[in-house]
Amino acid sequence: MAGLVPPGITTIPADASKTAHTKHEEKTDYMNLPCPIPYEEIHREALMSLKPETFEGLRFDFTKGLNQKFSLSHSVFMGPTEIPSQSAETIKIPTAHYEFGANFIDPNLMLIGRVLTDGRLNARVKWDLTDNLALKANAQLTNEPHMSHGMVNFDYKGKDYRSQFQMGNGALFGASYIQSVTPHLSLGGEVFWAGQHRKSGIGYAARYETDKMVATGQVASTGMVALSYVQKVSEKVSLASDLMYNYMSREVTSSVGYDYILRQCRLRGKIDSNGCTAAYLEERLNMGLNFVLSAEIDHRKKDYKFGFGLTVG
Repeated sequence: MAGLVPPGITTIPADASKTAHTKHEEKTDYMNLPCPIPYEEIHREALMSLKPETFEGLRFDFTKGLNQKFSLSHSVFMGPTEIPSQSAETIKIPTAHYEFGANFIDPNLMLIGRVLTDGRLNARVKWDLTDNLALKANAQLTNEPHMSHGMVNFDYKGKDYRSQFQMGNGALFGASYIQSVTPHLSLGGEVFWAGQHRKSGIGYAARYETDKMVATGQVASTGMVALSYVQKVSEKVSLASDLMYNYMSREVTSSVGYDYILRQCRLRGKIDSNGCTAAYLEERLNMGLNFVLSAEIDHRKKDYKFGFGLTVG
């Protein structure tokens, strides 16, 4: 009698109860969507694998922290520099320069300055005016006429959207907006006007992201179509691919790459449809000491680059 069920009471199987609970959890709350990444960074994961910062020659970087907010940096670079040429062969001349930098990093303010021996001055500013509004500015001053430039951005971060307004020298104005429409999908667009060249443009973008993959697509009235895909094989390994198409010039470029993070090093590499292969290795030798290896081979241009460096601090 203890095993009998009283009349009017229906038992619910455990599996059915779990299924109903899962469906309840999967119900999308469109009033609490996540905030997307900035419009200009929609290809961020793909660029990390496919666009490593390769270099040629010797590089040494040293950073000395004076206190918790202020630090000084010294950089020495020795290697060839490519110069423009009408021939198919790449022309290089040996160069060397020293760079001095000062950094101020605060939770709400970041100031970065660089001075090079060739006369260039670079400056960057990031200032969080409020919890949602940030000001970003960067400038470069050179001795060459008409080569100095500057740019100012205002970034606003909403609950489930981001917007940006930018202006720069040469009467350059631009604006972008990106909105989360589902927990995984975000859509956005941008407009710009270059007054100096009397050109304007408009673009659209879409980004789909899960825990295992990121797919992005972007198209602009300038003729550019960009597609990228990143597959997260594990927490340490990612595979990436992209496709760049210009429907004005009918040029197509595609590439595949990888990003492998080990306990003591990080290895990135890519190969594209033009026959260019690149690899970039960062290895931590000790606390505050990193060794860098860079290699790039362009079979079409017969251009071969190899570089190594040390980063201290």
